[in-house]
Amino acid sequence: MASVSANSKVVLGVVGVAGRGLDAHIKTFSEFPDVEIGAVCDVHQEHLDKAVTYTDGNAKPYHDFRKMMEQSDIDAVVVSTPPHWHPLVTIAALEAGKDVYCEKPMCRYPMEGYIMAKLAKKHGRITQVGTQIHETKNYHKCVDVVRSGVLGQITAVRNLCTMNDSDEGIGNPPDTAPPAGLDWDMWLGPAPVVPFNMARFRDGMHRYFKDYVDSWLHELGPHILDLPFWALDLPQPLAVSASGGKFASTTIADVPDTMDAIWEFPKMTMTWTMSHVNNFNFGVQDPGPGRRLGILFCGTEATLLSNYGLCQVLGKDGKVVEDREYPSTTEPSPGHWREFIDSVKSRKECSCSFEAHLPMHVSLNLAHTSMNVGRKLKWDSDKFEVVGDSEANSLITPQYRAPWKLPTNI
Repeated sequence: MASVSANSKVVLGVVGVAGRGLDAHIKTFSEFPDVEIGAVCDVHQEHLDKAVTYTDGNAKPYHDFRKMMEQSDIDAVVVSTPPHWHPLVTIAALEAGKDVYCEKPMCRYPMEGYIMAKLAKKHGRITQVGTQIHETKNYHKCVDVVRSGVLGQITAVRNLCTMNDSDEGIGNPPDTAPPAGLDWDMWLGPAPVVPFNMARFRDGMHRYFKDYVDSWLHELGPHILDLPFWALDLPQPLAVSASGGKFASTTIADVPDTMDAIWEFPKMTMTWTMSHVNNFNFGVQDPGPGRRLGILFCGTEATLLSNYGLCQVLGKDGKVVEDREYPSTTEPSPGHWREFIDSVKSRKECSCSFEAHLPMHVSLNLAHTSMNVGRKLKWDSDKFEVVGDSEANSLITPQYRAPWKLPTNI
């Protein structure tokens, strides 16, 4: 596919148009005068009809994303399906010569991410992972603080995610027949066959089921851990261990309600502490209901407390260090969605490309592998394999439900 000229419109195809697909992606991209929504795809007719109506009938509707990839005027594809579909839809788009904006998490298994990054490079495609917090001035400032050296040597980063959300009230609804117009088998796709249950399907509640997201480490983790991976330019980990489980939740949800992970890097470690049955603030945010998120950079000279809107340095005495300007080490963002469109035209790689995100997503994926086998894993990033552990190594590649499979000739 030829590059889009600076004066041309970028034609997008959007796969998955419920919730975020429509309310964030279609609506945001449609605000740009140089973008056209040329196609929309969804397995639920109600969602598809709503998306077509939003585009004033201009977008061509599809039930099967593979058919959409054949539409020759589509320049780029936006993937906003549940996460278990992200790699397969993305790979189909890359192989069809389309650039890709893929919602987070970009993958659930290390081999998926490896293949996605490899194919993007092979086909010369522009990619962007939907970690939209990356664009914010606060995250940019946090990166500048870390890179300024004011914290001294950073030996640990602690990531916190506590919510006390009671599974957002999904309860224990019974299995039922799928609603009219929904192809439930296609919604499941490569995931195991289960009866339809509204708790899995409504309002993004797939995030409470292992088959589609694994845990909140894949749900909010990409936004949170993006900051330390970016600020410290972290590679793939040397080792990882994780544990957790569903200890208090009594709903149909099966993701862990409590999870801890630790990653080892040269001269530092990084941890993840998650609970959605407790929301203690760990001193990062004021007490209160709702989510409590935090990233603590622990240095020999000072500590940085940060989250989506916080950037606060504490000295050795525990007192807040007076705020000041730090040398800029990053390019200002035009906006996460805007950056993608600009890059489709310029062919300059995005800040959150598949290649840039691979170390973080491999780390997230391996934490789930460690939790599943119940032991610490050593990782060889050059060979892209778990060292000396055949069971764990077999789990870095997904076992999709037939006929879905990853390409092998890349």
